[in-house]
Amino acid sequence: MKIKKVFSKSTYLPNQKSYNELIDYDYKFNAAFRSCDVLPKSFLQSDEWRFIKYYRKFQCNKGNIWEKIYIKRLHSLSMKTGIDVENNTSIGKGLIVGHWGRIVINGMAHFGNELFITHGVTIGRDTRGKRKGVPTFGDRVCIRTNSTVVGNVHIGNDVLIAPNTFVNFDVPDHSIVIGNPASVHYRDNATEGHIPKID
Repeated sequence: MKIKKVFSKSTYLPNQKSYNELIDYDYKFNAAFRSCDVLPKSFLQSDEWRFIKYYRKFQCNKGNIWEKIYIKRLHSLSMKTGIDVENNTSIGKGLIVGHWGRIVINGMAHFGNELFITHGVTIGRDTRGKRKGVPTFGDRVCIRTNSTVVGNVHIGNDVLIAPNTFVNFDVPDHSIVIGNPASVHYRDNATEGHIPKID
């Protein structure tokens, strides 16, 4: 099996098709968030967009020789921006980084599609007790500034985690989570105005 992999073209060629699909969706997702069709040049040169591009390249090339190249580039960018995904490759299509700053994502956490995350956020592991493990997130989740989600918990679809919120419990679909200790408030279209919809 290993010998076959050595001689496989996929080991040496970057996975451009998967990258194009993901980055095209990210582009539309970020443009919709900014209420435009064409992202401004200033944003395309920003560290937030650079991170998304390198993350997608790393994600799409897991297991081939390009993986190490993009790990190094992500690491270099992490030293500048503070964004550390710990080699996590699970973020689905549609990613917005609201503002760079210290962002830590456990390498084993699992994410759905359409994620908004911003500075000061920690997605972490609990090492003991009934919540031992890492979080799982549904689709259309917005995690605002200085919030923490930790442990083996499930965050549903269409969930807004407000700034400065600590979450170590399951959150149902269509919820706004606020505070520390946190409280859950049911809301239809909880992420409306925070996470854009792509036509």
